[in-house]
Amino acid sequence: MQWISDNAQAINAIAAVLTLLVWLFYAQLLYNGYIRQRRARVIINRGQGKNIESLCLVSNMSAEAIFIQHIVVRIETSQEPLLLDVSDYQQSNDDGQTEYRSHQGPLSSGGYLHIGTFKALIERVAEAHGIKLDGHRPSAELSFKAIELRVIAIYGSEDRPVGARRRFLLNDDGDACSITPAQIDTQRLASRRNRRLVKQWMRNLE
Repeated sequence: MQWISDNAQAINAIAAVLTLLVWLFYAQLLYNGYIRQRRARVIINRGQGKNIESLCLVSNMSAEAIFIQHIVVRIETSQEPLLLDVSDYQQSNDDGQTEYRSHQGPLSSGGYLHIGTFKALIERVAEAHGIKLDGHRPSAELSFKAIELRVIAIYGSEDRPVGARRRFLLNDDGDACSITPAQIDTQRLASRRNRRLVKQWMRNLE
């Protein structure tokens, strides 16, 4: 007890420092949780199967709504890659008339949309580049290796666009073609460096 009494000031100082460190630790945990909540989280996945007829799904797992500006399909081939913005599309109504639709617009938190089957996306890209297909295969001396989906969006009150992308391998065994994700998860592009890449994507679409 005498030792404690003699060193009371030092003990109090050490206790104050330890208390401060504990508060800083919890403050860091709260800040990290807040940052995670504020991050845009877009998931690109396949649905209703694992083959080329499966749907391509875009889901918004962010805490707030996102505004989708562009959805870009990039097909890796045995030659140069093929790109196409598939945000806008045509659809026939019940009267047989063609209507122009768009995937651009807000997507609520927890919401999702499907942008068509992987086969339909490949057909759109091939048609835009003047490539004839035999089924899902190009009839020219060309082969399709992989398909990458890119989403460009605005999140919350942020001015700068954020991006997401995911690559799928096209495994063609001669009879059928399966879709295999090349990455476990969708790549989120929200850092300063990645946002410059997203802006470059947008400039390439102009």
